[in-house]
Amino acid sequence: MATMKLGSKPEIFVLEGLTWRCMTELESDVVVEVGEMSFYLHKFPLLSRSGVLQRMISEYQAPAEDGGGMCTLQLDDIPGGAKAFELAARFCYDVKIELNALNVVCLRCAAEYLRMTDDYAEGNLITQAESFLADVLANWKDSIKALETCEGVLPTAEDLHIVSRCITALASKACASDAAAWPTAHAAAAVAAKNASHDALWNGIGSGGTPRGGAGAAAGCSGMDWWYEDVSFLSLPMFKRLIQAMEGKGMRAESIAGAIMFYAGRFLPGLKRNTSFSNASFGGDCGAGSRSMTPRAANVSAPSEGDQRYFLEEIVALLPAKKGVASTRFLLGMLRTAMLLHASPLCRENLERRIGAQLEDACLDDLLVPNLGYTVETLYDIDCVQRILDYFMSSTDGLGTGYTSPAVAEEGSLGAPQGGSPSSLSPITMVAKLMDGYLAEVAPDTNLKLPKFQALAAVVPDYARPVDDGIYRAMDIYLKSHPWLSESEREQLCRLMNCQKLSLEACTHAAQNERLPLRVVVQVLFFEQLRLRTSIAGWFFVSSNAAAGDGAQPHPGGSAIVPKGAAAAGQSDSDADADEGKGKELELPAEAITDVKARVSELEKECLRMKQEIRRLGRPRRSWSLLTRKCGFGTKVQQAQPAMSGK
Repeated sequence: MATMKLGSKPEIFVLEGLTWRCMTELESDVVVEVGEMSFYLHKFPLLSRSGVLQRMISEYQAPAEDGGGMCTLQLDDIPGGAKAFELAARFCYDVKIELNALNVVCLRCAAEYLRMTDDYAEGNLITQAESFLADVLANWKDSIKALETCEGVLPTAEDLHIVSRCITALASKACASDAAAWPTAHAAAAVAAKNASHDALWNGIGSGGTPRGGAGAAAGCSGMDWWYEDVSFLSLPMFKRLIQAMEGKGMRAESIAGAIMFYAGRFLPGLKRNTSFSNASFGGDCGAGSRSMTPRAANVSAPSEGDQRYFLEEIVALLPAKKGVASTRFLLGMLRTAMLLHASPLCRENLERRIGAQLEDACLDDLLVPNLGYTVETLYDIDCVQRILDYFMSSTDGLGTGYTSPAVAEEGSLGAPQGGSPSSLSPITMVAKLMDGYLAEVAPDTNLKLPKFQALAAVVPDYARPVDDGIYRAMDIYLKSHPWLSESEREQLCRLMNCQKLSLEACTHAAQNERLPLRVVVQVLFFEQLRLRTSIAGWFFVSSNAAAGDGAQPHPGGSAIVPKGAAAAGQSDSDADADEGKGKELELPAEAITDVKARVSELEKECLRMKQEIRRLGRPRRSWSLLTRKCGFGTKVQQAQPAMSGK
């Protein structure tokens, strides 16, 4: 901390209770009262330095009952109070004092109040304080301390432009550091994002990992947030002015959002699930009129709900409008707190729109917003998530955000494994997985009505789900928790699922699921055996060509059923010569043949179980036979088995 020493004489002031006495050979002839403190001083040192004291002493008229006694002056409204006047009095007596960042602002304001200019003495207190203040503003830490002390002398500090000078100095230093550190931070953030790994649920929904993106990701990994904690000790009005000054000087929105998130997280304990609002401490005068909250005051009672609500609404309004600069986890925490504090509808809508614009970055745990409404029907606020999802689907601010066309969604999901890297999926596919996980979490709530469950699930289009295992899992949990649903309601619910997009594991589970309507189970078996027919046909085609040595390639999708030798008979000699070298590449390994055989056997067993179940339910056997003949795969599977065993 920078310091400046003034004066040359030794200490001559003595404190006796609430009285300061100047211990010199001369008797005191003037008493200056500042609040509860009294200063017994001498007129001449004061007259020679202060224009105000000179005027007050010359105009003083002693009361008649005092008989022309000691001159008594009242200075109750001096900026900085008794402490500032004590330093000014020591300066008048040329007693040694030390200026630092914690007292220079108060002393400068007191000197202005007392009119201690060079008109009365060369090198007076105003000149000395201004000189040292320039040194203070050259240092970051000292500038922060000086700005904090402005709180106690705000009217005068504002008039003297001390507050604006401190804010300008701080903003300039932070912006210069941000511009210099950003390239390194950006590279470090890219490496961290590449190496990040997230836990996944059964259907690929991450729930325990660190949220992707957001401000602070780059800042935290490279030390760009070095100034966040320092500015978090400022009162809300001072913090707002500093942030606005930084924006005016061109600081990046990511750094500004990081500072705001740090500031809010420090004084809004509701952002963390395991804390309570009684732990919050804004300090200062928390009255509704002043709105001045100084966090460093530790002896102040917890702020009222109204003060916390005002604080939250101001923070939300202060966030940069740029998408993605604030993490989705932080925004969801702010939304939970806003609901708890009954913030204004405009504030909640602002948060919901921000979350909707970057919903693909959300984690499942953070999306579980408790229902804090006056009429609590469900455990979680389904309507809030519905609005957020609607905002996501309606956002069209560019590629990679919000709504994605079916072609882009399909292209982004090709080749991406279920629950794979988020970077390989389009935003709408990531949101579809997130919503499937959310539906699975809220499905056990017995108060969740079927129309509301369907409405939320139907917002995500079918093309956004490469695999429907997630929505099937959510539906199964809902059916298990709502056993009273009628058959028509169950069928209506199952329309949300595309049976053709279920994985083998999900198909196996669905075929044995007694909660599903029989029609849906039959559909699952039909499409699974249809897939089996396609696989077998492709295998026969490849194996026959490999055996014949003609090297004909099957259809890429494996959907064409070709008899043995048909491709060779219709192929010209030139084509055969051109493809002669490819036969070896199409030969299937023994492991692949074994897998196909096992899959055929498993599905035949499943069909047998289904036939037995239908007989148990009283359905005639003829209906199943007609179904298998109509589908065209009953006899073909039986014919395929000996053909495969003969290989």
